[in-house]
Amino acid sequence: MAKTKTAYFCQSCGYQSPKWLGKCPSCAEWNTFVEELVQPPAGKTANSTFSQTVTAHRPVPRLLSAIDMQTENRIDTFNMELNRVLGGGLVPGSVVLVGGEPGIGKSTLMLQVALDMVNYTVLYISGEESEQQIKMRAARLGDKKNNTYILTVTDMETVFRHIESLQPQIIVVDSIQTLHTGSIESPAGSVSQIRQCANELQQYAKVTNTPVFLIGHITKDGALAGPKILEHMVDAVLQFEGDRNYGYRMLRSVKNRFGSTSELGIYEMQNDGLRQVLNPSELLITHRDEHFSGITIAATMEGLRPMLVEIQALVSTAAYGVPQRSTTGFDGRRLNMLLAVLEKRHGFRLATKDVFLNIAGGIRIDDPAVDLAVVSAIISSNEDMPINPKTCFAAEVGLSGEIRAVSRVEQRISEAAKLGFEKIFVARHGFKNLDKKEFGIELVAVGRIEQVFEILFR
Repeated sequence: MAKTKTAYFCQSCGYQSPKWLGKCPSCAEWNTFVEELVQPPAGKTANSTFSQTVTAHRPVPRLLSAIDMQTENRIDTFNMELNRVLGGGLVPGSVVLVGGEPGIGKSTLMLQVALDMVNYTVLYISGEESEQQIKMRAARLGDKKNNTYILTVTDMETVFRHIESLQPQIIVVDSIQTLHTGSIESPAGSVSQIRQCANELQQYAKVTNTPVFLIGHITKDGALAGPKILEHMVDAVLQFEGDRNYGYRMLRSVKNRFGSTSELGIYEMQNDGLRQVLNPSELLITHRDEHFSGITIAATMEGLRPMLVEIQALVSTAAYGVPQRSTTGFDGRRLNMLLAVLEKRHGFRLATKDVFLNIAGGIRIDDPAVDLAVVSAIISSNEDMPINPKTCFAAEVGLSGEIRAVSRVEQRISEAAKLGFEKIFVARHGFKNLDKKEFGIELVAVGRIEQVFEILFR
């Protein structure tokens, strides 16, 4: 009888070692190695059912010059925000991994997409919920006549038997951590089980041209649970995130082999499911009757989508000696850099004051084009002088206090004009090729921060 071989795997990154190690040489994490099976005992053949399922679709080598280049046909998910993040739709044969915190709405999003695709046969595999629980959620989402089948099993051999008989056009797995295969003697959710199950689903997707959605858990650090190789195996990794105190949810593309990774989809969680937010600028900007200091509007870009977001700043005297620097939705290191520019180049004494910065709506912004709006909001709060709410900003701030141009400034200006803003501050160097009369909004070209302050607070 053949001997069973085992090895030790890091649960964080998937690093393999023949012996147990306290610290992982790959990711430097401690106490993450677990012993798992590498070679099954004699008599157990791996992927027997899977191999039978895909034998009829097994590809053969073809000469590169003999392959016809065809236009990439994408599947419409009937969800504009998901289509946007995927790069225009779902690519046949692709494997998409959707991750996010528990309770953020991953299962709701995938079930909603499955119910909306009424022209496709969808197999929804759930290892976490019963049929009754899924039916209750479907009723809340507006259950309609569709071709969605529910399968509540976790055994891969059983899953492939049903796939072979049903021949679905789209497969949704909720979640990959619950599946297990009998070819490996380790519990579901282990590194080897996740890797093996994902590998079988990936091979099936490629040979049958069937798109597969995988829902994945995340760790307490916010990273996708399981081996790092899981992210390399799939074609796209989508991160579903949001603040529990807000109704907004953001779908970001972390990896996408068929599109841009800078796209963003925005949803609003409601009682009847996730509503697509097609114009996020109107929701992210607070409408108020009174004017307050420390509030500015920034024109930013998420992928190809222009958005206007509200920047809120509060500057106050430090009460406990050491000044606080707190940010929500903005990089704290960049805030410290901008404060140093104001302190060094323009003489604002902010070293002894607390500075709090918030991006309204729970959204996170990494676009450097919001720099000018951030420094304007900080000075507005420091001087206690409000800024005209019909004014917005789209420019980067350099270390010497200069105003730098940003990309796609035309789309930012057009979005501001469409929402009724009267004035927008842009960099002088990106202003030369712009037509003032084309946009219907006053363009203020500035080269240094002093010019902005003179216009705003004179």
